[in-house]
Amino acid sequence: MKEIYLTIAGRIRQEIQELEKVVSRTKRIWKKAAAATDDFYIDATALNLHSFYAGLERLFEIIAERIDQTRPAGPSWHQELLRQMVTGIPDVRPPVLTLETRDRLDRYRGFRHVVRNVYTFNMDPEQIELLVKQLQPTFDEVKRELSDFAEFLERLAKEK
Repeated sequence: MKEIYLTIAGRIRQEIQELEKVVSRTKRIWKKAAAATDDFYIDATALNLHSFYAGLERLFEIIAERIDQTRPAGPSWHQELLRQMVTGIPDVRPPVLTLETRDRLDRYRGFRHVVRNVYTFNMDPEQIELLVKQLQPTFDEVKRELSDFAEFLERLAKEK
């Protein structure tokens, strides 16, 4: 089990670096969208917001499958997975996220669903703008909480 903890901690740290790039890219593209007359930059921003949550959800799936040994199923599994990350499991792990962070991320989860199911020309630029404005503070919180969780896994690996 020691190796699994170290592997997941390493994956968390790697994914945080990738997410930093996505956040930076999203903000740069959005600035161009504000100055442009075409809406291709809006589409690109939406795609990067989608990538932001998709990257996080991959990590949550790994934690659920390899540490919790259970992953939600059914039509609302995406919501349930996010809720699972807020729940501490006695003798297994502490919560991965706080309730506040979960609530912030739930907006991105919902938007990811929109990106997957709506034509890009129907995207709401005002909704995208709100998500872009909250992206950095949301990422800062997620980064801190995931880094804390990676440290927990590394400490746990040393004990085993």
